[in-house]
Amino acid sequence: MSTYGQSLHQIVFSTKYREKTLLKSERQRIFKYIWGIIKNNKSHLYRMNGVEDHIHILVSIHPTVALANLVKDIKVGSSHFIKENKILPDFNGWQSGYSYFTYSKDAKNNLIEYIKNQEVHHQTKSSKEELIELLHEHGIEFDMQFFE
Repeated sequence: MSTYGQSLHQIVFSTKYREKTLLKSERQRIFKYIWGIIKNNKSHLYRMNGVEDHIHILVSIHPTVALANLVKDIKVGSSHFIKENKILPDFNGWQSGYSYFTYSKDAKNNLIEYIKNQEVHHQTKSSKEELIELLHEHGIEFDMQFFE
């Protein structure tokens, strides 16, 4: 018998120190590379987007793939790709942690729109404010020292 399952995760992580180093002109190139990592992990990308200091990934993870391993592959692989190709001159890597949120498949279309509109969304809200809202919305306890 094969392994089956359905999981919908929104993964969010920032650049190191929330530095605004993700140039808009290079984001699609980086996102395409990350998409390849997701596909190589037998998982399905629904939407990815971000702004200068963080990205959001909406993905269905294959049941045989651990979330932590997928995020590690994405962060390590994309950091190597960025540095090797010298596409973001001020990029110093990703933050050490990440956040993830699970959803039912009924939320997928709203999440796709939310992620698609990151640039508009962040005209009025910082990435820090957004993440704190998501953590509160999902009832996740956190330490404010990591937001200083």
